[in-house]
This record gives sequence, structure tokens and C-alpha cells, in this order.
Amino acid sequence: MTHVQSGPSATQLLAWLGADVVKLEAPTGDITRKQLRDLPDVDSLYFTMLNCNKRSITLNTKTERGKEILTELIRRSDVMVENFGPGAVDRMGFTWDRVQEINPRIVYASIKGFGEGPYTDFKAYEVVAQAMGGSMSTTGFEDGPPMATGAQIGDSGTGVHAVAGILAALFQRENTGRGQRVNVAMQHAVLNLCRVKLRDQQRLAHGPLREYPNEDFGTEVPRSGNASGGGQPGWAVKCAPGGPNDYVYVIVQPVGWRPISELIGRPELADDPEWATPEARLPQLNKMFQLIEEWSSTLPKWEVLERLNAHNIPCGPILSTREIIEDSSLVDNEMVVTVPHPERGEFVTVGSPLKLSDSPVTVSSSPLLGQHNEEVYVGELGLGDEELRLLKSNGVI
Repeated sequence: MTHVQSGPSATQLLAWLGADVVKLEAPTGDITRKQLRDLPDVDSLYFTMLNCNKRSITLNTKTERGKEILTELIRRSDVMVENFGPGAVDRMGFTWDRVQEINPRIVYASIKGFGEGPYTDFKAYEVVAQAMGGSMSTTGFEDGPPMATGAQIGDSGTGVHAVAGILAALFQRENTGRGQRVNVAMQHAVLNLCRVKLRDQQRLAHGPLREYPNEDFGTEVPRSGNASGGGQPGWAVKCAPGGPNDYVYVIVQPVGWRPISELIGRPELADDPEWATPEARLPQLNKMFQLIEEWSSTLPKWEVLERLNAHNIPCGPILSTREIIEDSSLVDNEMVVTVPHPERGEFVTVGSPLKLSDSPVTVSSSPLLGQHNEEVYVGELGLGDEELRLLKSNGVI
């Protein structure tokens, strides 16, 4: 019973792990079927890329017959997942107590924006979760505004956390015979992904954060651009010909300084007391990366990558979305896959990042709205063909 992104991302991962996922939609369908359409009257890429390997049924859970059918679906299922607003499923008449009564073995997972407290009823969206989970205040440059990250850490990041909770609950059920409630909040998931910034907040009590390029420190962790935030300083340096993604991210480890100094044509810096040690370089990180950039900006990023890797210097090119979708290694690893679709022909999507030796994943198309109504209602719940027609004419499905 999921919609938009956080819930569907979780259930898609479960489908890739082998679950038979039945997506229960209102007769009007998941709202993202019609959002950001690139083709008229065809399910959007927003929907198709989050709902592969699932079956779709429609059900109006506000009707009495709809509630009866939902009760039977709960009775037959191992897991129920929803990401409606707070209390929405309770108002349908399916509180946790009622769900347990129907099926004591079920795992009932909910994704919400926030935990219990003053934020509980706030509307949650991707960037709201980033804002309230610690990500935005620590993302961007020191002299600029807070920034959102392009990674969907609020929605899909929460979905991954939900999967972990669901799998743990299923595993525990093997010992207890009981299902349990799994609750994951988007704010909490983002915070979990921002723990290094809370680490640095506590370190501030003992003085400036020397591995940050910032000159001034107040009482909060500052935005620090592309600084790695770890023990080894890193930065994105410009490459030729200077396009928006002509950059390579370079990390300068102690062992890497000598080969870097040679590559950039400044071999004397390897033994210069003002540059030779990490302690000497920390106060002048901006100048250090400026020197590297003076060299890298004369070369294409792939050549910079090759030269740095020849010396085992940690680095990576900034890959644009176009470069990623055309990357042969990602295609070979089935992380970028082309999937046939009954209406749009085919689409490109992300494959399963979870690689299990005995459980390979074949990504199949997202379902059309209500595509599996007959298969589930007649074939599995045992309803008659005539009742199926009545359910449709009465607006129950």
C-alpha cells in the first residue's frame, strides 16, 4: 500500500530479493503514474522506475467490500507496507491491533516523515527530510545557502532502511512465530546518513576542525563545499575543457603526496617542510588543491584519472547522468538496464544494487494499473468472474 517514492523504493528492493509484491492502488492509481510524463497517456518514468517486478491490483478501501477484501489480503500476506500520512490506515479501520488480530504473523511496516513529537503531522517530502535530518545545513559552500543533495536520501534512503527492518522482523519471526510493527521516519533515516556531521559537531568543543578548508568556525558544523569530511582531505578539481562536469575528485593521502607533487610538476614540494607532512598541508588545503587544479585543468578528466590511478591515488571522475546511463561497466554489472514495457516500448532504469550469488535479479516491467486484478482476486482469493465484474462496476476495484 505504497505510493510516490519512499515506500515503492522499499518494496521494489523486496521484489528484487524475491518477494511476490502486490501493489495495492486506489482505482485512480498511484499519483506518480501521471506525474512528470514524457509520453502522453503512458505511465511516467517516475512510476516505472520505482515499481518494477511488482503486480498491481486496484481496490477502494473506503467501501465495505473493499475493507473485506483488504482483510483477506492481510490474512494471506507476510508483509504489509504503507507510507500514507500519519493515521491514514488507522482511519480505514486497520490499526496495528486489528492487523495483528487478522494475521498475528504479519510484519506491518510504515514509513513516515517524522517520529512521535511536535513534527509528527508535518507533511514530509524528500528535501524537507534533508532539511530536518542534518543534510542541508552541512551541504554547499561556506558563503552560499544550504543545499539539497541530488541523491534521494530522504525517500529512497528511507526505503533502504525500511527493507532492513522488514527483513529483520521476518527473520525474528522464525524464532517467535509473531510478526511485528516496523516504523521508519524519513528524518531519522537522513540523520543516520549524516552521523559524521554529528561526530564533527561534538569535536568542535575541542577546537577547529583542521581537515575542513574553512578558516572560521562557530558553534555549528559549517558547510565545507566538496571537502571529504574524513581523515584524508579531498576536493573536486577542474579538468579540460572546462564543462560543468569536467572534474575529478582527488583524495590526498600521506603516501600520495610525493607522486602528486611529481605529476603536477612541483617535485620539490615532496620534501619542502611547509608541504611535506599532512600536518603542514592541513592549514593550506585550498592552496594545495589549487596547485593540483593548475595541472588537472590542462587535461581531460579521463586522462587525469588514468595518471592518478597509475600511482594508486584515490580519485574518481564526476560522471554526469548521461555518462552514467551510457557507462558500459554499469551496463555490464546490470546496474543500468533496459526494460521492455507494454505501452512505452522500453525504458532504462537502475538495476538491483544487491548482488547475491544464488539469487540473480532480472528486472521486469512495472505493472499497468490493475493489470493483475483477475489473477489475484479470481485466481488467488477465489472470487467469481461475475463478482469481479460487479466490483468493477460498483467502483470497488
